[in-house]
Amino acid sequence: MPSIRPVAISCRPRYFGEAEARGFFAGGHILKVAILIDGGFFLKRFPTIHPDKDKRDPNIVAKCIGSLIRKHLEKLNKDVCVKEPWSLLYRSFFYDARPFSENAMLPVTRRQINLRNSDTARFRNELFDLLSAMPKMALRLGTVQRKSNRSWVISGEAQKKLLTQELNVDELVDDDFQLNVGQKGVDMRLGLDVASLTLKKQVDTIVLVTGDADFVPAAKLARREGVSINLDPLWQNVAKDLFEHIDGLYSGVQNPSRRQRNDS
Repeated sequence: MPSIRPVAISCRPRYFGEAEARGFFAGGHILKVAILIDGGFFLKRFPTIHPDKDKRDPNIVAKCIGSLIRKHLEKLNKDVCVKEPWSLLYRSFFYDARPFSENAMLPVTRRQINLRNSDTARFRNELFDLLSAMPKMALRLGTVQRKSNRSWVISGEAQKKLLTQELNVDELVDDDFQLNVGQKGVDMRLGLDVASLTLKKQVDTIVLVTGDADFVPAAKLARREGVSINLDPLWQNVAKDLFEHIDGLYSGVQNPSRRQRNDS
């Protein structure tokens, strides 16, 4: 499927007129923005967009999320020109899932572990606590459930080494496997919020920080109702069917390729 690379700037939302560019619509109200962040997508992209920052430190990650929100508000404020960009924000939303907290048996050593105390669980819970303390931030948390009766699946890297005979089966270790779990209810919450914000006329612009084309139906609904949809794919390629249903493309973080060129 063809893909589109994000660009450094976004076009002005299509329904803006020159009068509205001064910060007010015909109805007399100030532009209101909702920023919806797909948390799993953001955390997956974090090492690429912030290679110099510790992805395991919840304080650093939370600050980067705050910076991302601020950059988008500053970008939008170039069109509407209000004194304080943060006044444009209706609310930010962060979508993720509570960490898996059941007991499990490691696949090779057969040792019992409590995943509630894992590094991943501690990181996620600390990050959620920090985000919940941010002004105008709403957490939307789904659940993590086992995908099937298989508790563990072999990692892609280990599978590749087995196929190329760099690794024998009897050399596999616990770290060569991943817990076979998946998020439930996260995408549904994001789609429902897009629909609710639109139909209740709570915002004029929605910024989606995601790379998932599953949100196309929600984006189409919003645009039919006059809400501008801006997409931030964090410099990941954008699928054509998603690109067709947005009004602007802009990233609130520096292009990783440009950063690498500056560092070299």
